[in-house]
Amino acid sequence: MLTVAGMGPGNLALMTPQAQEAVAQAEVLVGGQRHLAQFPDFAGEVRALDADIPALLAWLEEHATRNVVVLASGDPLFYGIGTRLVAHFGIEQLRIIPGISAAQYLCSRTGIDMNDIWLTSSHGRDVDFDALARATKVAMVTDARCGPKAIADELLARGAENCWLVIGENLGLDNERIHWLRPADVKAHYEMNVVVILNER
Repeated sequence: MLTVAGMGPGNLALMTPQAQEAVAQAEVLVGGQRHLAQFPDFAGEVRALDADIPALLAWLEEHATRNVVVLASGDPLFYGIGTRLVAHFGIEQLRIIPGISAAQYLCSRTGIDMNDIWLTSSHGRDVDFDALARATKVAMVTDARCGPKAIADELLARGAENCWLVIGENLGLDNERIHWLRPADVKAHYEMNVVVILNER
């Protein structure tokens, strides 16, 4: 059985009981080093998750008869590893346990409703900054290539100087920080983060 378990923003207290139970019953735990480090007492086999996804898929096929749990940041199907695994194996061969996404968590901490929000990510994709500047409300999972400063600069170039960027750093962790900034006030570097853009009209 192959299970993909959402870990939420990073604090085990935000991981659902169902996901924690899946980890407790697993024979093999697969995840990034940061995720695996949160289960120091896990007695089974562990495999680090890195950027070589084809190798991971081949390895998972070889271990299809074992009880394997793949740990996913946030929610597995919100720009996460779950999407790739569903595409490869088919949903019939998987159990997906959802998690709280970083975007959900940031909105809950700031009171921003999600009813009309556009959820997107800059991971491995070209960002349509024109669309960002036009949108009323956007939540974006960022990466090293396109973080808050790059987003702010592109918004300023399109005349969106009055929007707010709500930047959540290290969400769910002890060093969590949340910033409400105009694009001109966004700094060059923020730690692991997600951004909500509120575009005032």
